Amino acid sequence: MFETALPVLALWAVIGYLLGSVPFGIVITRALGLGDLRQIGSGNIGATNVLRTGNKPAAAATLFLDSFKGGIAVLLALWLASPGAAQMAGLAAFVGHCFPVWLRFQGGKGVATFLGTVLALAWPVGIACCLSWLATAAITRISSASALVAAVLSPIWALVLGRGELWLVCALMALLILWRHSANIQRILKGEEPKIGKKG
Repeated sequence: MFETALPVLALWAVIGYLLGSVPFGIVITRALGLGDLRQIGSGNIGATNVLRTGNKPAAAATLFLDSFKGGIAVLLALWLASPGAAQMAGLAAFVGHCFPVWLRFQGGKGVATFLGTVLALAWPVGIACCLSWLATAAITRISSASALVAAVLSPIWALVLGRGELWLVCALMALLILWRHSANIQRILKGEEPKIGKKG
């Protein structure tokens, strides 16, 4: 990342952040008349909470768009700048989703944007993370547990799959996902975390 000039990294950090800060979950639920997503279920703006409205197409669209904004930030930076700029843009998009300026920095937990970012940076690592999510979801039926496993494994997958240059950005996103899921971790330990598909 740091082989790229700092002004270029700063530019792509801003671009990535602005792309990532678009709150698609809120936009979609309001457009469909499903109410204010922040007053539903967990109050999170991501796809899992959209699913709690009972509208599966809305949840799928949110998942796609939240993933897309991380991926497109990476791909644009790769096309117009450098791999280092791509890492910065993807990380900034992820941060933008978690702390969007438009919502007073009260955003989502970043899982879909994390997956889209990693898929665009290195698709084998992204696929490994997605499979980790799916395997954990099949066993636990808990979205947050699946996200935590996928995030924690991401820097390991980067190293195992020969993309060691990505371990730091993966680790940074994993740490933020762990922090954003602190309440979920407590509920998991108590056996109180909602299952996938349960309405709010």
